[in-house]
Amino acid sequence: MTMEEGEFLTGIELVKDYKFRVNFHNVKEGEIMMDEPEPLGGGDHPNAGKLLAAAVGNCLCASLTYCVRRHRAEMLSLSAEVSTTLARNERGRLRITNISVEMHPKVSDPSKLEKCKEMFEDFCIVTQSVKAGIQVDVRIDGPDGHEGER
Repeated sequence: MTMEEGEFLTGIELVKDYKFRVNFHNVKEGEIMMDEPEPLGGGDHPNAGKLLAAAVGNCLCASLTYCVRRHRAEMLSLSAEVSTTLARNERGRLRITNISVEMHPKVSDPSKLEKCKEMFEDFCIVTQSVKAGIQVDVRIDGPDGHEGER
């Protein structure tokens, strides 16, 4: 939709315990706080799993809204519920195993919604990236600032 190819940066800084400040390097976007649930953290802010679920749901809602408007109809209202399933893998580690998004749109022209149902998911950056699997590269700097062993 409005993002361009290339790289964008997100900064993360430990504040206290398991609370982190996330900065998007853009004055307009500001920052958000994240935290782990109790008993590990204080549960004062969403954790990464909840933000991933929100990102998938939000991306789908934005893509559907864009499609409806592009087809010259009005999105009168739109809400969604995102149900996320956690389960342990073979090593006993918690993993997100399923994200289900139920969307509730009200559109000025239902025929335009039917057209969009066939195509909008393909334009959702986050959902399609998660479905395809995202390569994640991790590097940990050593105490002197040089790359350390992993």
